[in-house]
Amino acid sequence: MLTLYFAPGSSSMAPHIMLHELGVPFEPRHLSFARGDHKDPAYLAINPEGKVPTLLIEGKPLTEVAGILFYLARTFPQAGLLPTNDPEAEARIVSWMSFIAATIHPARRQGLGPQQAALRLAEIRLAGADWAAGAFSIADIHLFRLYWRYATAPDGDTSLFPALTRHYERMVARDSVRRTIEIEAALGYEVPVR
Repeated sequence: MLTLYFAPGSSSMAPHIMLHELGVPFEPRHLSFARGDHKDPAYLAINPEGKVPTLLIEGKPLTEVAGILFYLARTFPQAGLLPTNDPEAEARIVSWMSFIAATIHPARRQGLGPQQAALRLAEIRLAGADWAAGAFSIADIHLFRLYWRYATAPDGDTSLFPALTRHYERMVARDSVRRTIEIEAALGYEVPVR
């Protein structure tokens, strides 16, 4: 059994979407930052960093968005979210995942200017393609979560990023994304916009 510890609107949104995309059973465990659930000793025993997401796999914790998405894609290859027998295609997805985690995610915390500079790089990388690595993959789920944060912020000017905005719209059209947003919005977003 899979258990996902998540906080609405945080990085855990990506694995939350992925689980809905796969349609596999999982137990959702909502953590509230406002209540300090991520600092509770019971949660710290599972994830000493006190961050989300954490995916329990048969009781063993796996952390970090990229690791969780990779694990789920490999465990459920029938979904086609990570290519098999194509090292170059897989490397392109890993490249996107690394870029998202190392460039886009930290830039968001540095303010609007650095965030927009990182998104400009993503805009160039996307280069008018429908999907980050050619076909819908875990990279698109990861990219969506971070652009979603920007696109829904009061100062998020989506007109600056037409390729990312088209990608965002394709993602929002997916049932898994709409379902996750609906669930998380009903619980309430507690993560600061910036």
